[in-house]
Order: sequence, then C-alpha cells, then structure tokens
Amino acid sequence: VQITVPPVDTVENLSSNVAVLTCAEGEGGGGAVRMNSEARIINQNSSQEEMNMTGSSSGAGATTHSQQQQSSSSPPRQPRAYQVVIPPNVRPGTNFPVLLNGQQIQVQCPLNARPGMTLRINPPPSLLGPPEGMQSATDLSRPPDRPGQGGTSGNSNGNSNTGGGSRMVNQMFEVTVPQGVRPNQPFSLLAGGQRVLVTCPPNARPGTRIRFNLPVPVGGGTEKKTGGKDSNKKKDVTLKYDTQDGWTRSIRVTDMKFTWVRLDQDGELGTDDGTFRVDTSAFVRKVTFLQGNDDRMRTGKVSLIPASEYSVDSVIGKDPDAKNASDNNKDDLLVGEGELANVQTKSMEEKVTWMLKTCKKLGIPWEEGHMRICVRREHLLVDSIQAVMSLGRKDLRKIWRFEFMGEDGIDAGGLAKEWFLLVTKAIFDADSGLWVSSEGNQMLMRINPASEATCPEDHLIYFRFLGRVLGKAVFEGQLVSGHMVQYLYKYLLGWPITFDDLESVDADLHQNLKKLLDVKPEEVEYLCLDFTAAQNRLGETIQIKLVPDGEDKAVTGDNLSEYLEVYFKYIMLERIKPQLTEFLLGFYDVLPEPLLSVFDYQELELIMCGLPTIDMDDWIKHSIYAGTFSDTKARSQACKWFWEIVRNDFDQEMRARLLQFVTGTSGVPSRGFSVLQGSDGNIKLFCLNGVQYKSGAYPRAHTCFNRLDLPMYKSKKDLREKLTFAVTNCSTGFTVE
Repeated sequence: VQITVPPVDTVENLSSNVAVLTCAEGEGGGGAVRMNSEARIINQNSSQEEMNMTGSSSGAGATTHSQQQQSSSSPPRQPRAYQVVIPPNVRPGTNFPVLLNGQQIQVQCPLNARPGMTLRINPPPSLLGPPEGMQSATDLSRPPDRPGQGGTSGNSNGNSNTGGGSRMVNQMFEVTVPQGVRPNQPFSLLAGGQRVLVTCPPNARPGTRIRFNLPVPVGGGTEKKTGGKDSNKKKDVTLKYDTQDGWTRSIRVTDMKFTWVRLDQDGELGTDDGTFRVDTSAFVRKVTFLQGNDDRMRTGKVSLIPASEYSVDSVIGKDPDAKNASDNNKDDLLVGEGELANVQTKSMEEKVTWMLKTCKKLGIPWEEGHMRICVRREHLLVDSIQAVMSLGRKDLRKIWRFEFMGEDGIDAGGLAKEWFLLVTKAIFDADSGLWVSSEGNQMLMRINPASEATCPEDHLIYFRFLGRVLGKAVFEGQLVSGHMVQYLYKYLLGWPITFDDLESVDADLHQNLKKLLDVKPEEVEYLCLDFTAAQNRLGETIQIKLVPDGEDKAVTGDNLSEYLEVYFKYIMLERIKPQLTEFLLGFYDVLPEPLLSVFDYQELELIMCGLPTIDMDDWIKHSIYAGTFSDTKARSQACKWFWEIVRNDFDQEMRARLLQFVTGTSGVPSRGFSVLQGSDGNIKLFCLNGVQYKSGAYPRAHTCFNRLDLPMYKSKKDLREKLTFAVTNCSTGFTVE
C-alpha cells in the first residue's frame, strides 16, 4: 500500500513594523511624517512626465479613437513641432496669435524670449490632421471601415467578455454636428445606449457629418451566419439626443475615459462660465497618488475640481498597481474598453457578480502567497492595525485567514466575517472620537473634523486603516458595520457633490447660506459677513480663514458666489482633508478606481452594509400621513396601492432603495421605524404626503423630514411605474420639479 502525504504548507512568520504614513504637504502630524528628499524627487520626475504626456495627447478630436487603435501595434507617433518667430512688440508672458492649418492658436511668449527670436511649439494633435498615410475619419468621401480594416473590425484583439455571453466590438457611428457647436468644442449625445462626449473636429461646422468608433456589446455566438458578403457589415447609426437634465456619466471619445457632463432641459451641454451656482455647480474629488517614504504606503493629495474636468479610465489593467491602465497594451488589460459601460446597464445583482469575478482575477492565487492574521480579541483593534498597516498593496489582494489567539476556531469564512464586522464597529464608534453621528440622522456617521484632538499622535493611521478594511471588504464581498453619510460614498466613487449635499452635514447652515441668495445684491454688505467660518473644537470656537486675510474681506453682492463656493468647499473637504485623504488612499490601496464605476453611491452602501431586513408591518404601523391624506390616512386608495406595491411587488433591494430615497440611508434603526430620526435629530416618522397630480407626475422625497410627496394617481399601474422610475433614477441626476 502506497500512502501519499500532501506537502505541508510553508508558513513564514512576518513581524514587520507598521508602514509610516507620508504627508504629501507640510511637516506631517497625526501619524504621518514629512516626505523625504528621495520620495520628493521621484514625485517631481513623475509629475513632469505626466505633464509631457498630457501636453502631447490633448486636443484630439472625433478621429482619435481610431488613431489610437491603429497605433496600438506600432511605435507612438512623435508630436510634430513647428517653428515660429516672435513678432514685434510682444512682451514676455503675453500671448500672440499663430495661424496653423487654417486655425488660429494663441502662443505664450516665454519669460526669457524677445521679439525676433524663434520658438519651437508642439500644437495639439487636433490641429495637425491625421497621421501620415491615414485619411481623416471625418472625410465622408471615404466609406465606413469594413471588417478587417481600421478600428471597426471587431476582431479578437478588440473583444472582451462581460461575463454575460456578450463580447465587445468597435461600432462606427455617424452624427451631424448640432447647431451652436464650434470647432474643437465638445458636445454630448447617446451612442449604443451610452452617453458619450465628442469633440467637434477643427474642420467641421454645424451640419457637418462626422464619424467615430465606440466599443459596443454584441451577443456572443448568437449571430446568424448567412454566408453573404455583407453578413458582417455594420450599419451606420443615427444618434438621437437625450433630454435628461442634471449631471450624467459620459464616455469621452477622445481618450475613452469616463467623465461627467451636465445637460440642460434641451439635451444640450450646460454652459459654465466659472461662476459658482448652488443649483447647477458640482465638484468631484480628485485623488493624486504620490510615492511615499515607505514603498508599502503611498501618499497623495485630494482636491475638489469641477465635475466636468474629472475623468477616470474605462479600462482595468491586470496589474492594479500600474500607474495608468489606459496606457497598457490590450494584452495587459483585464477589462477592456466598453465592458464597464455595458455592465453599468445591468441589474445590481449582475453587477455585484461581475465585480466579485473581476476581483477574483485581480487577487493573488493562494499558491503564490496568502496571509494569516493573528489577533487577540481583547486587543482586536490594536492588533489588527499592526497587521494590516504593515502590508504592501499586493498583500492586500492576497487571501486572508484570521485566527483569534487562544481560541480553537478555524477560519473557513466565519472568522473573517466576524473580524470585518467587529473592526468596523469599533472604528465607527462615536466614543472613539474619530467619527461622529450626523446631525440629521444618528445612524449615519461622518468624519470628526476634531479627530486630531482625541488622537493627536495617530488619528490619521486609523483612517488609512479603515479605508483599507472597507476596500478589502468590497474586494472579498464582506459586510461592514456602519453607515456613512451619502457624500462620503460619492467621494469613494468619484461622483459629483452639489451644494445640496451640505444639507446632510449641517441642515441649518445649508438653509442659512441659501437664504443669502434672496438678499438684494446691494444689501448683502449690510449683513457684516466676512470670508471666515467658525468651527467648534472641543467646546472652543475657532475662527477659520476661508481665503488669505479672510477676516479683512467683506462679503458683498459681487463676491457672494465666491463666498458660497469657498464655504461649501471648506465644510465638505478642507476641514476634514487630512482624514479624508488617508481614508481614500486606503480604499484605493485595494481597489482600482474604475472597478466601482459601474455602481451608484446608493448601490455602494448596499454592497458594503448589506440589504436591510425590513419589517413591513412595523413600517406601515409607524407611518404618518399628511396633505390630501390627512383625513383618510391609510384608507386612501393611493396609500393602499403604495403599501401593496412595496409589500408585494418590491423585492428586498427595491425596498432598501425606497428607504434610501426617502430617508437618505438604507439603514433601519435597531428599535424599528418608531424611532426614525429627521435632520434635526428628533423623531420624524416616515410620512406619506398626498399632493395633487398636477403639481408633479413623480413622487418626490424630502430626506430631512423622511417625507414622500405622493401624487393622487388614478391607477395602481401608474403609481408603480412612476414610483419605480423615481426610486431607481434618483442617484443619476434625475429630478422632477
């Protein structure tokens, strides 16, 4: 008898020190140290390299995508350089016009240059025309590409599986440049079910027909093979403009990155003159990753930029630590162009399944290394921080197994589940001083701006640790304990935040600032306001300068919009910037940012915290009625239909989304709906407020009061359709006034 004994796993006990956090700016503090000279030089060189790459690739028009596809198998084309002579009377630092390919551009005179000197310039590729030997895609004398030509073939190199039996092929679209669009100006449209942003070529005018390529999904293996010569021929697609209002995600055709655009009611791109407006302006957090003193712990900067200037890759590389996945060859991509946009249209369950499969591919196989984390239950948080904060980013994608020292339990999944819940519960505990309950809802947690006062030596380490834990939880499909205010989920996803998000932080401040807009411009200065803000720190009121010398700058009608903007940015970012920076850096230590672009912020909360268990009887019992429902209450036909739809037609996910829509969170108080809180911290029961149908066709939510305005519908079918549409579209910029 031959007995084969499996080999014993080789276990290496690591006792690494906690990786030190690096402060990207300033002297450090809170557990972060000043950036050393070596890291500073690396970051400076990296920044210069990115500027050179950006300068050589900006300004591409509608033909850029096909050009990129052609150049993927050939060396990159060097930007063409031109020499110009500085004309007379031009001073250093001023601009002078240059005519190039029929287009006038402005060139800035260098500080060390004088009239008569010759300059070497690299104009944007959009002004250079197509590469040598390649026709312009906007030249309609050339027919659309046939299969096997250019970028429209849909061959195996351009395909990627979405996990749902579909593959991606490049489809050529043809569209007429709309009226009012100038050369090199972007305009938005729908193509293949996706919102895209197209830049008008420099030689095109309104009415000109242009073409561009876009990856679109097709059924895998289901096409009927006719054997005809045109069986694989693609038809040009005529595009129709969407009329949806608000901010919406778009694909920028020039570089195939996701960006945000705001559409007006006519479906046109909203204009932005740089003036802050509380009803239309939006910002997205920008995370700039930098080299840290310790290779295991990179650092970075966080800022708020206009939503229209934000972009993120629409591809995911096989190596998440690569600096820019969009620069990879197709063989190095795990998720190709078009797949993320396709997944965005699927149900939440399908999206979660796809994400977990993708995370598994990004993970490190067990045989290549795995982690066993040993912690003491009585010192859970300290031991966990020591372990997690000593790991590099690659270690975070390995399989973790947990062991509670002194206990016999073997981790087959149960101990990991318990660890994630216990650790996050301890971190989110308001008694720790790191997080505090939202003023509007005691169930929602927000970052404590004064966390440094409670943990002066290491409070930033806790936020970096929590970011890593939450990222690992999403990566592994684990649940965490603790709901955050909505705008933090938007920060994690790179979603636009607006002035109304301030309401979830401080409802009174939000209302008071909005009331300033009702004051006559010539009377604003009589309010005796200046560019400062008061912050309460452990009972002491501290004056914060919103701008340099803010105490000497009075608020007037002319600078009121500037005052509202800097105050908004201070509350939403500046006062919590160090904590938020480490929190976001930790989260993206585990996950590549494009991976989560398929979700909205409400779905992310449900993924992290799980679907709540909602007791329908308790919900109905502790609901109140107002408006046209005041007399009939639950006996009203519309109310009967509403509760029948929620109980019988809505599944667990839709009930959770309805709860998010009305109250701002999917969480249910531990004592049930009888203690549901409003924005003032007092009990505000779920309220159905009856309104006349002519006041609006769709239900409208007021999260501060946990109130849903429900029109008096004539049929149950109409109510179901309108309620479902409002609930499922509330996170995508959909509003009905």
